[in-house]
Amino acid sequence: MNFERLDVWKRSAALSVAVFKHFKSSHERGLKDQITRSSLSISSNIAEGYERMSSKDCVRFLYYAKGSCGELRSQLYISMEIGEIDSNTAFQWINETTELSKMLGGLIKVISKS
Repeated sequence: MNFERLDVWKRSAALSVAVFKHFKSSHERGLKDQITRSSLSISSNIAEGYERMSSKDCVRFLYYAKGSCGELRSQLYISMEIGEIDSNTAFQWINETTELSKMLGGLIKVISKS
């Protein structure tokens, strides 16, 4: 299976696009750079893991993607507190990162058993 067919990849890529669009006009450089990188890292690590030749490598990169979900979630809370993002959008994306993390955990279990 290729990564483009995975719902978790599709959803993480869509989240990254939304984050990039939101922060496009932001003047807060440090946070903007960090939050866009962590959002992009989720789908990128899923893709890289699926292009690896072994299940062990794939799982390792899925764990990286899962870690990036937590990193992004933390940054979203901070962004909301400093007024860079409204609470409705922040909580929508926080919920999405939580769901993506669960999906990745399930995928990791399936691949680890094979």
